[in-house]
Amino acid sequence: MRDDTPSRTAQWVAAARGLGMLLPDDVRIADDPYGVAFSSPRIARILEERNPRALATLPGLKTWVVYMQVRTRVLDDAVRAFVAGGGRQVVLLGAGFDCRALRLPELADAQVFEVDHPATQGHKLATLEAIGAMSPAEYVTWDFETRPLDELPEALADAGHEAAEPTLTIWEGVTMYLTEPAIDASIRAISDYSSPGSQLAMTYFARSRLKKPSLATRVVQAAVARIGEPWTWGWVPDELPGYLEDRGWNLLDDIITAEAARALLPAHLASAIKAATDSRIALSVIPESIAIAQR
Repeated sequence: MRDDTPSRTAQWVAAARGLGMLLPDDVRIADDPYGVAFSSPRIARILEERNPRALATLPGLKTWVVYMQVRTRVLDDAVRAFVAGGGRQVVLLGAGFDCRALRLPELADAQVFEVDHPATQGHKLATLEAIGAMSPAEYVTWDFETRPLDELPEALADAGHEAAEPTLTIWEGVTMYLTEPAIDASIRAISDYSSPGSQLAMTYFARSRLKKPSLATRVVQAAVARIGEPWTWGWVPDELPGYLEDRGWNLLDDIITAEAARALLPAHLASAIKAATDSRIALSVIPESIAIAQR
């Protein structure tokens, strides 16, 4: 992303979460009343000038909105399960315009730390102020291009994070934009601030999506590359458990987004993202009984 502008892809994601309102109430599985506020002025004008529900008939937009409903719900459920198990710390790494600290009542007694680039974070704070919303999150401004990630645990500690207590890290919509060294440095930093019992929920692409892209994938690849946020990384799913284990994590679940859609949505909506077999959400844990490996 450019140094002086917020992430464009984060705006698209926030807009898609917010546009879940286009779906019928009985099939909406995730609500984000703040998402559209972070979208582009063009989207805001469309919503003002047209019947919003009519936009749901646009095939491309419908697919994107339904996809984000599923991804958001799976990660929201991971947050709910972590809190239900006694967890009280959540780190949003590369938070973008995620508003979980505001919209999930389950986080009322938890501390949420949002880590992101100063331009994106500045736009987020200004937007929330403009709409009269005040997030309880602690903001940790971080320039991922210039600041070494091994300094992140200390920065979180300065913001009030307790390294001795379990933490859930949400790493959503980030890994596909990083290089392999940046991925490695990020996971090791997460390990350094995470005690045994901590969890990591991350989205990722199967490598096949980048090596053998479909026509639709090539179109999106070109779009994100034009705005300076190209896709660069994907895992081979069968190799992910070993990769994480080498860095202290045990893979608990590797969820294919299309399969999650079939479990969460009626068939006529789930079919909108039936091709999303290479988009996945991995949930991992630092075991209680062993030391963290290779710190």
